[in-house]
Amino acid sequence: MTKKRKIILIAIIGILIDRITKMIVKKYIVKNTFIKIIGNFFRITYTENTGAAWSILKNKTFFLIIISLLFLIFIISCIIKDKRNTNFNTFSYGLIISGIIGNMFDRIVYHKVTDFLSFKIFGYHFPIFNIADSLIVIGTILFIIDMIQEGREESPMLKEYEKIKENTSGKNSSRARKH
Repeated sequence: MTKKRKIILIAIIGILIDRITKMIVKKYIVKNTFIKIIGNFFRITYTENTGAAWSILKNKTFFLIIISLLFLIFIISCIIKDKRNTNFNTFSYGLIISGIIGNMFDRIVYHKVTDFLSFKIFGYHFPIFNIADSLIVIGTILFIIDMIQEGREESPMLKEYEKIKENTSGKNSSRARKH
């Protein structure tokens, strides 16, 4: 199986897990209530978030959809340029894509994201999140580990970032010279 097919398969599996868990939560748990799973440490708490993590950008659904699309395009461009074929980067790309699409689907269809994983760690109530959020975080961590193992200079994501940074700083410096 080719790298791109593996990424697509991983992304589809991640999207399905995200969708199914969100549908189960919506069907069986009353909004703004919780079910204790592990004492006060872990609960399933059904909430809906119109923003991003920690409810930042609340009610900015269209903006968050655009940002998600831009990140998705960025990740796909990195996949196309990435000649490495490691299990880490293949798996990480699939996880990141599935997480982005999972939350973007909610924003497009429902104008909010279903969150339900709630943890209390050392007395701190961590913000409630969902499977898609977890996929993005895990995928990003795996990508960073792979980038460190393979060397930074090989990373297509870093190359794309550097190119964008160069183009942006070049435009800013030419604007500064004009004024």
